[in-house]
Amino acid sequence: MDCLLGICLEHGAFLRREAHGLGFHDREIARHVRDGTWIRLRHGAYTLATLWEVAAPLERHLMRSRAAYRTAGADVVLSHASSLGLHTKTYWGLDLTEVHLTRTDRRAGRRSAGVVQHCGAVLDEDIELLGDLRYMSATRTALEPTTLADVEHSLVVVNDLLRARKTTRSQLEHRYVDMEQWPHTLRTDLVLRLCDGRIESVAESRACYCFFRHGLPSPVPQYEVRDGSGQIVARLDFAWPDLGVWVEVDGRVKYDELRRPGETPVDALMREKHREALVSEITGWVCVRITWADLAHPERVVARIRSAFSRSGRRVVR
Repeated sequence: MDCLLGICLEHGAFLRREAHGLGFHDREIARHVRDGTWIRLRHGAYTLATLWEVAAPLERHLMRSRAAYRTAGADVVLSHASSLGLHTKTYWGLDLTEVHLTRTDRRAGRRSAGVVQHCGAVLDEDIELLGDLRYMSATRTALEPTTLADVEHSLVVVNDLLRARKTTRSQLEHRYVDMEQWPHTLRTDLVLRLCDGRIESVAESRACYCFFRHGLPSPVPQYEVRDGSGQIVARLDFAWPDLGVWVEVDGRVKYDELRRPGETPVDALMREKHREALVSEITGWVCVRITWADLAHPERVVARIRSAFSRSGRRVVR
């Protein structure tokens, strides 16, 4: 089994012929699949249950993607959401039910057995290598989901790769020039206008889209608040300095992430409340807190922010 583990770690999956080469016959292979020791990823490709059971959804998708790549029988590159797991662990709501490969032989694409083979121009700069695996660069991986998913989900991907410095706005815009004639790239254009590498989480990207979609003025992400001595005392998720309002986005795990060594979640929450009070004292601004659950009701979020604009005593935006 150690040899099979090595193959899985290097290639994402082992093939039937590789199992044969290690002395496993078809009847034995079938028995391992039946008893759950091996997981069949697709016809003729497997992984070990010990690896599958601890893998997150994006990691499982990458295993299935690498199995499809190894059994493709064509000149392909791992692409779209299927190359995302090689650049980041962050995704939100992307469809992972199908594996995406892009053919480089100019032959027609097709869809079968949970695999979509796309046909499209692939530049040398688009391809990165991991051993014998060819997959799309972070720049192209950021752009491709915009042709399949909606703006909100695509913005999450692009902002994450920008924040991680896997790509840059300049690289995205340069590569987009050659993609403008692809189907559905009107969404791509909008995502490139909205994206911002300062945005730090899925929840913040969703909030950013909410502000745009409902006509709020563009806020400043990661706004720095300084005390009288010029010392930075806080960075605010979003701020409208001219309107006297700021927004803090409490994602699914925010207070766990904020915890310092030895702190409890309650300690982190109380420290955050003290920080909020200090910011209000320094700026005189109104704070609006948004939770992950709030983002399911964007019209309510926007109404609260507009109300805060009114309460701040500054110019009211309509």
